[in-house]
Amino acid sequence: MVSGVVQGVFYRDTCRRVAEEHGVSGWVRNLTDGRVEAVFEGGPDAVETLLRWARVGPPSADVRAVEVSDEESEGLVGFEVRHSSSGGA
Repeated sequence: MVSGVVQGVFYRDTCRRVAEEHGVSGWVRNLTDGRVEAVFEGGPDAVETLLRWARVGPPSADVRAVEVSDEESEGLVGFEVRHSSSGGA
């Protein structure tokens, strides 16, 4: 979960491009509360690269906080930008 000025600044599209460059699968979406939610799957180094990127984001973003949690792999293939969600859990 990424908080700050992260919507309307090309966060999701840039995240997708960076993930694809590093061979990371998963997805990213806006939440209605203003945060962005992302799921990354891949090798440890590649995922760590994405997490480092997520803490900064694209040039127009102002990332205030990133909450990271480990979850069971879903076996995702490719990286997609998903539609907005109401957020919550």
